[in-house]
Amino acid sequence: MLSEKLKNRNIILASGSPRRQELFKELGLDFSIQVKAIEEIYPSILKQEEITNYLAELKAAAFYELAENDIVITSDTIVWLNNKAIEKPKDKQQAIEMLQELSGTGHKVITSICIKTVASQKVFHDETMVYFKPLSMEEITYYVENYKPFDKAGAYGIQEWIGFIGVTKIEGSYFNVMGLPVHKLYEELMKL
Repeated sequence: MLSEKLKNRNIILASGSPRRQELFKELGLDFSIQVKAIEEIYPSILKQEEITNYLAELKAAAFYELAENDIVITSDTIVWLNNKAIEKPKDKQQAIEMLQELSGTGHKVITSICIKTVASQKVFHDETMVYFKPLSMEEITYYVENYKPFDKAGAYGIQEWIGFIGVTKIEGSYFNVMGLPVHKLYEELMKL
């Protein structure tokens, strides 16, 4: 359906995330991947989806020369806990600390998507609550050492070992936690 609707469009996914690329393929779309290097810095006054909206738009702004049939799709994901954003860990120690903070509690995963064409730009977001059982230090260390989750917000991938053994409940879209609220993306692309 969607591939038929967008068959004359050039879809550009501006993400280096293997998870986003995989989810995109599952939509049955032909797309290319173009990642532009930007510094992911945002004003400190921003909260929750204001952060992800800002960063998704910032990534889209790097694509300033678009052809008539181009559709650029950018996104950004954060974990929100205790009134602060938990982003990607810089190293093993920080990953362990992040998972200790998420252990035995619930947190919000927020993903924003920006769809940009020559004529328009639309930003939207989705939120999912994720609950972890209390994780042992042994479980956390095993996960970080074996899965190296340094490219993931909150230092975990729900589709990996830690998600299998640690996540007790989610409220909202599972794919949003993976970094792409596919149902919302589909709806917005169908409107183009």
